Amino acid sequence: MIAPAFNEALSIVDSVRALLALEYPDHEVIVVNDGSTDATLATLIDAFQLKPVERSQVVTLQRTRVLGAYASPHHPKLLVVDKENGRKADAANAGIGFGRMPLVCVIDADSIIESDGLLRAAEPFMTDDGGLVAVGGAIRIVNGSSVRGGHIDTVALSPRWLPRFQSIEYMRAFLTARVANSHLSMLMLISGAFGIFSRAVVVEVGGYRHDTVGEDLELVTRIHRHMREQRRPYRIGFVPEVVCWTEAPETLPGLRNQRARWEQGALETLVKHRRMIFNPRYGRAGLVAMPLMVLEDVIGPPLELIGYLLVPLGYALGILAPELALAFLGLTFVYGTAISIGTLALEEKQLRRTPSAADLARLALAAVLENFGYRQINLVYRLVGIVRFARGDSSWAAVPRTGFTRAEPDAKTGYPPPPERRAATEDEVVESEERRA
Repeated sequence: MIAPAFNEALSIVDSVRALLALEYPDHEVIVVNDGSTDATLATLIDAFQLKPVERSQVVTLQRTRVLGAYASPHHPKLLVVDKENGRKADAANAGIGFGRMPLVCVIDADSIIESDGLLRAAEPFMTDDGGLVAVGGAIRIVNGSSVRGGHIDTVALSPRWLPRFQSIEYMRAFLTARVANSHLSMLMLISGAFGIFSRAVVVEVGGYRHDTVGEDLELVTRIHRHMREQRRPYRIGFVPEVVCWTEAPETLPGLRNQRARWEQGALETLVKHRRMIFNPRYGRAGLVAMPLMVLEDVIGPPLELIGYLLVPLGYALGILAPELALAFLGLTFVYGTAISIGTLALEEKQLRRTPSAADLARLALAAVLENFGYRQINLVYRLVGIVRFARGDSSWAAVPRTGFTRAEPDAKTGYPPPPERRAATEDEVVESEERRA
C-alpha cells in the first residue's frame, strides 16, 4: 500500500495505524513523505520508533531524490520513505519503486479504507488467470460520518447540501457507470483515492506521469493502450461494494479546484492518447470509451452552456414556443433525476449503506435540487478547467480539507486541529496482526 503524504502531521499516525490494522494476510504499508514542510516525518519517527535502514529500490520511477528510508522493529510491515517534493504522482512512483509485492494499492491521504476493503478489492486477483491488471472499488463520501481510529464508526449523511449533492454523484458514478464500463471492457478511470494495480504492469508503462493533473485517468488509459499495442489479453475490473471513503469539498472554492482539475486532466489525457480515438486497434476503449470522453469533456461543456443560453433567449425572442422550452428543460431535469433515483433504489436493494430512511429521503431530495444550481455551478467549474488547459496551466489546485470533524484552521499553523477520533493503540495493531496470522 502506497500512501503519499505531504504536510499530514496532524493525522498521519492515525492513518498509518489504520492501514497496518487492515484485514489482509500479507501487506506492506509504504508511507512516502513528499518533502513535507511540517513535522510529518518527525511525527512518524516518534510514533513508530523508526530507525534509518538501507533499502534500495527495485526500480526507479520518480524524478526527485530519495533522502532516506526508515523502518520499525515493532512494525515490520511499515516502511517510511523520505524524499524531495515532487507532487503525488512522483511520491506514488517512489513508493512503487520500493514495493516488492505483486500488487500495489495507491491511496489518497484523506482516504479511509474499510477494515476488509483491501481484501474485497483484491479478491478478483485471487481467482484470476493472470489477465487482470487493475481493480477499482466503490468510493463514498465520508462527510458527516463518525470516524474512530481511522475507521468509519457510524455512517451518516452530511448536514450540508454540497456534500449531499456529491454523494449522489458518487453513487451514480460507482453504482451505474463504472460497473457497466467494467463489464463492457471500457473502464478508463480508477479513482486516485483507491485502486489496486499489478505492479509489473505499472512498472512496464513507467508509473504515473508527472506532466498531468489527472494522473489516475491517464495511467489507466495508458495501460489500455500498452496492453492493446502489445496484443496481450487483459482485464480491468471493478468491485461495486464500498471499499473506501473520501472527504468531499465542503466549500465552493474547493469544489471549483477539484472539478476544474478533473476536467483539465481529462483533456490532457485525450490529447496525449488522441491516437486511440476511433482506432479499432484499441478495441472498445478506442472505438467507444475514448469518443465518449470527447463527447463528455470536449463537446459537452460548451454545448450545455449554449443550451442554457439559447433556450431562454429563444423563448424571450418568441422563436421558441413556451411549451417547447418547458419540454426541453423538463426532459433534462426529469432524466437526470430519474437516473439518480434509480441509483438510490439500486443502492438500497444491493448495498444498504444509507443508514436511515430519513437520509435516503434527503438524498432523493438532493437528486431533485441538484438540477437547480449545483449542475450549473459544476458546468462553470468545468469551463474553468478548459481555460486552464488552454493556457497550459499545470499548477496543482489544492482542495482544502476540513478533516473528519469540521473545525476552523489554527491561526498560527493554518492547518485544522486534529480530528476528534481515537487512534488504534499499538497493542490493538499487534493483536490484529496476530489474529490474522
